[in-house]
Amino acid sequence: MPMELDLGPSARAFRDEVRGWLEANRPEELVGVDAERLALQRVPGADDWARKLHKAGLMCVSWPIEFGGRGLGGVEVAVLNEEFGRAGVPRLTRGMGEWLVGPSIIVWGTDEQKAHFLPRIIDGTDRYCQGFSEPDAGSDLAGLQTRGVVDGDEVVITGQKVWTSGAQVASMMFCLCRTDPDAPKHKGISYVLVPMRRADASSNGFELRPIRQITGQSNFTETFISEARAPLFNVIGGLHGGWRVTMTTLGNERGGNATTQYVQYDKQFRAVLDEVRKLGREKDPLVRQHLAWAWTHVQIMRYQGLRTLSEVVARKEPGPASALNKMFWSEYAQRFAELVMNIRGADSMVMPDAAGAGGHYEPDRWQRSFLGTRSVTIWGGTAQVQRNIVGERVLGLPKDPAPGAWR
Repeated sequence: MPMELDLGPSARAFRDEVRGWLEANRPEELVGVDAERLALQRVPGADDWARKLHKAGLMCVSWPIEFGGRGLGGVEVAVLNEEFGRAGVPRLTRGMGEWLVGPSIIVWGTDEQKAHFLPRIIDGTDRYCQGFSEPDAGSDLAGLQTRGVVDGDEVVITGQKVWTSGAQVASMMFCLCRTDPDAPKHKGISYVLVPMRRADASSNGFELRPIRQITGQSNFTETFISEARAPLFNVIGGLHGGWRVTMTTLGNERGGNATTQYVQYDKQFRAVLDEVRKLGREKDPLVRQHLAWAWTHVQIMRYQGLRTLSEVVARKEPGPASALNKMFWSEYAQRFAELVMNIRGADSMVMPDAAGAGGHYEPDRWQRSFLGTRSVTIWGGTAQVQRNIVGERVLGLPKDPAPGAWR
């Protein structure tokens, strides 16, 4: 682990508390297991670990106390992440429910909605997937075509979504649908929390088709929705008022996990150091220069993460500067994965000997990282979109001229 920062007496006391709790409760069978893997696969001991974290009040920790969280600020969340990294165990969260849906409900939900939905996220009853992107509405999210029709006290949703992360294990979808087709492009959109299954456990109008990625995994689905029903009570931000809720959700997606990214990439960097030593290339001046570049960027990510997360907690919703965080870590991840492949040389081109599940040869961890990071500058807002946000909403620059304006 990197050198500890002296963040003041309160942070030191909290660090001691967390470190002591982890020493007493660390599940040895999960040491070294990645939290992202646990989010998509059934791993022995994971459910017990999640229950123990919930009982200890270590789920949804940055949520305000009145909504079931611990009200931790950016510094405390950074300390928490660092201590879980030090202990080598996954810091499980409630995924999209904790990072995206919950904060949006806290900002835009009614008191009744907060009382109903937030506890179900914290205790793991509801597990969310994201129903935003569509085949013809990716970066242009406001161009979505999925329709929502009010039928009595329900909204009936029909359409198609794509790149639905974690849909195979979700019980709920936070879904954007157009409920007023005659309204302007960014109006008439509703943000609906839709059950994936009915009370009798049958599908609530959802058909999931896994999308096999170049890594060999299928973490996304193509999702076809046919008359899925949700109570009007599940509409967050009011009928036709979903765009403002969406902006809160996307801001949290880009900036809300600011300290988590640092811990992940610090761990990855140290694993690469071991790989470099194993290859006998630790004295290669070019390799050392690349590693120095990577270490510097991880530290920048660390400090920028502290600042970004502090701003998110202070405002209760992220500001446009969260685009800086998304742009920085995603572009770093791509370049670092490329550097690792170059350092490994010809070994990077050879698949492991053993075939994985289904008889397919699967990439090793470094090949998987290289292939997987091809997408990180696209999802959650492309790098180009992030630059527009920073230029226009952070730096106050004028918007791009209309096509043909330079002629």
